[in-house]
Amino acid sequence: MAALVTEHVTDITHWNDRLFSFRTTRSDAFRFRNGHFVMLGVTVDDKPLLRAYSIASANHDEHLEFLSIKVQNGPLTSRLQHLQIGDSVLVSKKPVGTLVTDDLNPGKRLVLLSTGTGLAPFLSITRDPEVYDRFDEIVLVHGVRQKNDLAYFDYFTNELPNDEYLGGLVAAKLTYLPTVTREPFQRQGRITELMANGDLALNPAIDRVMLCGSQSMLSDVANALDELGFKASPNQGTPGDYVIERAFVEQ
Repeated sequence: MAALVTEHVTDITHWNDRLFSFRTTRSDAFRFRNGHFVMLGVTVDDKPLLRAYSIASANHDEHLEFLSIKVQNGPLTSRLQHLQIGDSVLVSKKPVGTLVTDDLNPGKRLVLLSTGTGLAPFLSITRDPEVYDRFDEIVLVHGVRQKNDLAYFDYFTNELPNDEYLGGLVAAKLTYLPTVTREPFQRQGRITELMANGDLALNPAIDRVMLCGSQSMLSDVANALDELGFKASPNQGTPGDYVIERAFVEQ
């Protein structure tokens, strides 16, 4: 069993009837790399009920933040979605994960491809000053079914570009590309469709890619990247042209 610490909820946002996010306190001893995930959960019948959640806050923030789906009969999310300010949650003391920029080969452009709550680790990574130092450009794609699933839309279009500390770098280097599949929007289509029609042209000579989302998205996009000549990072600590995080919460 993972070593756990108890944190307390400080803020909650319900984006719609399917998505919510929340912030918690952060232990002074807790350290992580942007892109990492933890085991997160609550106590049920005197036992911890845990699932993997990417950390959405940056490693320099004083709080922890998480983005979650709502599953009415889900063992964990059916409980998490009813959290109130001050409630306690369990967080594993050892953050882990393969979605870190250290496992990418050198490149000029960092492309972050996400669907649904797979956006979470990229909230962390797009607030990392070192990422802006390393890459000339960062592109964030967030694919969802409906417009109101675009959690953090205003954050990426207004708040982050005007951030007191990162705003200049963000405005100069970060391109946010939300896309919707099931209703009219300024950009429509799955990520693989954007790659195929040229809206998202990727070049293994200059682009480095990070993927986080549903299992079907990971499989389809990874296959498309392989066909373009990208090489996946084979394991943690061995660089590649793209990396995948498979620990995506589904319930």
